[in-house]
Amino acid sequence: MNIHEYQAKELLAKYGIGIPTGYPALSVEEAIAGAKQLPGPLYVVKAQIHAGGRGKGKFKELGPDAKGGVRLAKSIDDVAADAKQMLGNTLVTVQTGAEGKQVNRLYVTDGVDIAEEYYLAMLVDRASGQVAMVVSTEGGMDIEDVAHNTPEKITTITIDPAQGYMPHHGRAVAFALKLSGDLNKQCQKLAGQLYNAFMDLDCEMLEINPLVETKDGQLLVLDTKMSFDGNALYRHKDVEAMRDETEEDPAEVEASKYDLAYIKLDGNIGCMVNGAGLAMATMDIIKLNGAFPANFLDVGGGANKEKVTAAFKIILKDPAVEGILVNIFGGIMKCDIIADGIVAAAKEVNLSVPLVVRLEGTNVEQGKDILNNSGLPIVSADDLGDAAKKIVAEVKQAA
Repeated sequence: MNIHEYQAKELLAKYGIGIPTGYPALSVEEAIAGAKQLPGPLYVVKAQIHAGGRGKGKFKELGPDAKGGVRLAKSIDDVAADAKQMLGNTLVTVQTGAEGKQVNRLYVTDGVDIAEEYYLAMLVDRASGQVAMVVSTEGGMDIEDVAHNTPEKITTITIDPAQGYMPHHGRAVAFALKLSGDLNKQCQKLAGQLYNAFMDLDCEMLEINPLVETKDGQLLVLDTKMSFDGNALYRHKDVEAMRDETEEDPAEVEASKYDLAYIKLDGNIGCMVNGAGLAMATMDIIKLNGAFPANFLDVGGGANKEKVTAAFKIILKDPAVEGILVNIFGGIMKCDIIADGIVAAAKEVNLSVPLVVRLEGTNVEQGKDILNNSGLPIVSADDLGDAAKKIVAEVKQAA
């Protein structure tokens, strides 16, 4: 789960981490009210979307010369003008894709006199099973170019969670950022605070870009992103309450209500599978046969008729879907239960695209009988290879 910048800063502030004063806003009036609580004379107006690259982004509705999603304002009137331009418009960045994201929230913060910009991020290194702290002296909007062109300017410090954060980790971070004196001490303390936040909140990623050194010698978090392990959210109801469903794909939000793992893709063949590994294999074999999957959808090992019906409805809400492949290996899940759900869903949604079903495992014969006697134009497949060939052929024929 992702959250907005202002929410991430609220969480980090609880760990004693320095952040500029700021106020979220859902309207122009709230943006003005927030700015009036700041000392000025420089303000920063930031679009709040779940994507990076906001500073270099462009608004679809505005001209190519318009400013991006992070703007400096020199007066309250400028804050009002920027808020009016940004709210309700679509910001396109390198991470949103061409469709962009509509800006529904802003964050108005105090301006900062910046002396230097740094980069600091934490994430789970799955290869080593450790926490990686990634730092660079080259913070700012061009960090992606730094990673690509000058990777030697990026340093990774790994922390074994069994051992935890140690003073030498903080010294390594400060050394990598070439900080000395009081800034060095601040950095060591900050690294420990960030590690504690990362572990306490079950984060998957915590990125600070930029971490700035102010002209009066303070380290401040100027911008941050945080994402969390969805499987651990039950331990963090306060974090879960920060979820902004308007930033997520509506189908993925609907799927989460039924505990379905769904991710929309760019193809035309909808997939409903049980098990993540089998789902990925199904997508691969569709591609091997010359077509493209429209989604990843894992109904899980204990799916019931309700979940299967919900999964079907979610797949068919995608207008790009021209056919559906159901691939079920019934172990814990019984094939007759899946078949009942498929038939019920197909009748309820008035299925109008080709449907190929491959069933194997517990109660497979009962499941096949249910499908064959349903009166619906369901094509049965003997194995996964046969299923992929049939759904691709059916879609081509229907076209």
